[in-house]
Amino acid sequence: MTRPGAVEIFTHAQPAETAEALRQVVERLRAEGVRVLLSREEADKHALPDGLVEVGDGHIEEVDLALVLGGDGTILRAMRTHAGRDVPVFAFNFGAIGFLATLERGELEQGIEHVLAGDYELLPVPALSIDAAGAHHSAINDISFHRRPNGRVAELAYSVEGEQLGRVRCDGLVVSTPVGSTGYNLANGGPVLAWGVDGFVVSFIAPHTLTARALVVATDAVMTVQNCSSADPVDVTTDGRIVCPLRAGEEMHVRFMHDRALLAQLPGSNFYHRLREKFGRLAS
Repeated sequence: MTRPGAVEIFTHAQPAETAEALRQVVERLRAEGVRVLLSREEADKHALPDGLVEVGDGHIEEVDLALVLGGDGTILRAMRTHAGRDVPVFAFNFGAIGFLATLERGELEQGIEHVLAGDYELLPVPALSIDAAGAHHSAINDISFHRRPNGRVAELAYSVEGEQLGRVRCDGLVVSTPVGSTGYNLANGGPVLAWGVDGFVVSFIAPHTLTARALVVATDAVMTVQNCSSADPVDVTTDGRIVCPLRAGEEMHVRFMHDRALLAQLPGSNFYHRLREKFGRLAS
């Protein structure tokens, strides 16, 4: 990879978590002649002095690399922001698990050296997409359908290629990419899909049945999720953010998209080492 000319920084939702690291990164990048860009939201969050970095929401076409100081939620936000563009996301874990992170917070200086030298590999990452109320929404990890707080149990069905394969009273349903399979899907008892597997997975949340099973779906198939309730809507979320309702009797189509974002990894990294480091042995 080549040395970046302009870097956009994304940080943890709690600014105190990354204040010192942000200062170090900005000083080092600027000293090396790299442009440092922050969105208005990020700059306001840290109350940065005028002139320290370039601030604004119109720099997206100028960014060569997104650098993240945060957890998986922040990493996903950076990946969605630059989805469909050849902008690597290089992340330092300032969160709890940081499954998507390139390095840990204690490796900041080492990581910046890798950034400046362009010494990292790129992993193309897929996404899922839905269309609702004239808007397009995408998710790197998962799209989920949840009953509302204090609402009645949901009744959800899903179909693939026109064939209904499951209809269950439940708390919800999750559709996950391989990258997202270690998140909500894993908590549901769904299978872990190794990165690079050509498929996506659907699993139910707290199903009220003994027979509900997760299913891995081919990437060229369209999945349709239907709210079978006669009265109650469910919330639709992308990577944990509520984006719209799915009203009673309505259905929504979920599609798989290949290679939508680029995740930076250190040379020699692999999914199985990451899985063991973050979650431990699968059996002992």
